[in-house]
Amino acid sequence: MNDSFPVSGFSLHDADPQPGLILDGAGAVVAGNRASRELCVQTSLPSVDELLPVNVQALVTSTLNQCRAIEDVKTQHGDTILMWTFIPDCASARVLARARNATEEVRNQEEATRSNRLYRLITENTTDLISRHAPDGRFIDATPASWRLLGYWPEELRGRTLEEVFQGADVARRLAETRNQLRDDGYATMTLEILHRDGSRRWFEIASRAIRETYTGAVIEVISVSRDISARVRSEENNRRLADELAHTARLATLGELASSIAHEMNQPLATIVNFASASQRYLKNAGTNPDGLDRVDDGLQRIVHHANRASEVIKRLRAFLRKGQKRTAPLALNDVVASVVRLCQWEADKNRVRISEKLASCAPVITADPVLLEQVLINLIRNGIEANVEARGDTGERSRLVISTCVNDRNETLIQVTDEGPGLDDDGIRQMFQPFYTSKPQGLGLGLSMSRSIIEGFGGFLDARPAATGGLSLICRFPASQGHRHRPTTSESQRDE
Repeated sequence: MNDSFPVSGFSLHDADPQPGLILDGAGAVVAGNRASRELCVQTSLPSVDELLPVNVQALVTSTLNQCRAIEDVKTQHGDTILMWTFIPDCASARVLARARNATEEVRNQEEATRSNRLYRLITENTTDLISRHAPDGRFIDATPASWRLLGYWPEELRGRTLEEVFQGADVARRLAETRNQLRDDGYATMTLEILHRDGSRRWFEIASRAIRETYTGAVIEVISVSRDISARVRSEENNRRLADELAHTARLATLGELASSIAHEMNQPLATIVNFASASQRYLKNAGTNPDGLDRVDDGLQRIVHHANRASEVIKRLRAFLRKGQKRTAPLALNDVVASVVRLCQWEADKNRVRISEKLASCAPVITADPVLLEQVLINLIRNGIEANVEARGDTGERSRLVISTCVNDRNETLIQVTDEGPGLDDDGIRQMFQPFYTSKPQGLGLGLSMSRSIIEGFGGFLDARPAATGGLSLICRFPASQGHRHRPTTSESQRDE
């Protein structure tokens, strides 16, 4: 290389920060500037001609023959990427080769290409619908999943309103609430039942985030991700149906186990009816000689009606307990429910020499629940308590006590508590007792307490256990203040021993 080779048409300056070389018609380096020599040192190349593309001779020939510049010819030396431009001087058959360091530019382009490829891969293959919306809800763009989920191709959605696409009951109101939440919080989720374009009904779970203008904070765009959860909703409905079936089966089993108590409760009014009917017949036969007996007949008939109604109430209560159908929640007078359940379990308690004591809150707490399911829970807790008392007492024949109480604590929570005098459980036993299929009874299934906890949680409450001062267990149904009517935090209790 000869730095002083005479060149016409081109000149190189050492002050130029970009590498520059002058090449002859064969592609050999005639001259180079300081930047080219410094770059050669930085890249550990033996000579400046190593900086040029490997096909430099063909590039020089082409640019001279065509008398036009050739741009953006890439070379890479280690981590350094150069973009070369070849400028011909056809009169002198010389070519000026100038390079610029394009390392950062090329890296950014490659990263952008990778990001774009990843974006297209995700958006074109995701099963969820990703969409962009104007502040008024009109579609700006959507991913191809829109065809499967909504029945519209992305190009069909552009410019359409959400109300036009998401048709269904109460959709307009829900969308208006979501827009207000996006405006206030910047993020919103909702679950909608919509009508697909083919007429089928589907459930969607939609999460949206607002994009705001930097200075004013106004919402300029909304990004939404919509997921079809129809299969999940159907599965949950099926699970609820199976849970109702299981609860109904448990009620049938409970009825069989309470057969003695039911027979006793029915036998009393029926026996009384028979006695008063027989007595009335005798008084009627002697009415001719004893007219005062007619008053006794009238009294007897009134008592017959009273006890017949009592038997009818027993049947109604049993039919209500055994009914099958959807949950019917309503405000319940808790003390009345407890008293009704105690009556149903009284015969079994007497048979096992267990005295049931009621401690009912004088404020008459009211909760919102399904009366049948709540009765099912309380019957299960009372019967468990009776069995625990019998287990702890053994064959001594002594009477034991079971306490069922209602109260409202200082946090305004309504509590139902069943306390036995059984052997109790340790901490591990208490932790496991509510798990499905866990039982300490030889013939038990381990479903009663698990089902009872699920029922109470369905009412917004919680069922838990703790050791009692009696040595047994206290099972506590806890209902938060927001679940039902509010009560005074302090209450007095009245006790009635059955």
